[in-house]
Amino acid sequence: MNSTERIVECLEQAALKTQLPVLVPTAYQQIIGLGLREAIRELYPTITETQLEAMRDNYSHYFVLAEQTPNPLFPGALEVLEELRQQGIKTAVATGKSRKGLDRVWANTGLGQWFDTSRCADETESKPSPLMLEEILVEVGVTPEQAIMVGDTSFDLEMAQRIGIDRVGVSYGAHSSEVLAQYRPKAVLDRISDLLPLVLAKP
Repeated sequence: MNSTERIVECLEQAALKTQLPVLVPTAYQQIIGLGLREAIRELYPTITETQLEAMRDNYSHYFVLAEQTPNPLFPGALEVLEELRQQGIKTAVATGKSRKGLDRVWANTGLGQWFDTSRCADETESKPSPLMLEEILVEVGVTPEQAIMVGDTSFDLEMAQRIGIDRVGVSYGAHSSEVLAQYRPKAVLDRISDLLPLVLAKP
C-alpha cells in the first residue's frame, strides 16, 4: 500500500502536538519500517519517556483518523496476491505496525484474506532484528532458502540478509533504490508484477 506520504504527515502533526521539532520529510521517511517506539527514539534521541508516550499516542490518533480513507494499493499488487494464492505460495506480513494497527488495515480493506500469517512490531523484536521473520518461517514451515522477503526499506532487507533469506526491493516505497542496493537484493523492482517470476523460480 502507498502509505509513505500519510505516515510522514501524521508524524509531522504528532510532533507539533507533542511540541517537538518538526523535522524535514525525508527524516521521517527514513525511519519507516521500524516499530513506532524505535522510530520515535531514532528521530528524537534525547526524548524523555513521557514525551515518547505522548508522541506515540498523538501519532496513533492522527493515523487512525487518516485511515478512515484507506491508502491505495500500488498498481498490480492485488493481482500479484491473487496469483500467489492460486500458485499455492505461502505469504506473510512482517511489519513495523502494531497488531491493532494491522488488524484495522485488514478490516478496512479485506486484504488479510491473502496472507497466511503476520508478525507485528509489538509482538516481537522490531526490524531490523530478523526475529519476526524467524517466527514466521517456523509457523508456515518454510526454510530461509525457500523464502523471499519483499520490502521497500533498508530495515526489511537487512533483517532478511541477516538470516540468509533472498531479498527483493521495490523502488517506489520509503527508501531509495540506492539504499536498498546496499543489501544485495536479487532485484529492485519498479513494478510489483515483476515479482512473480522470481517467486516461482524458488525451490
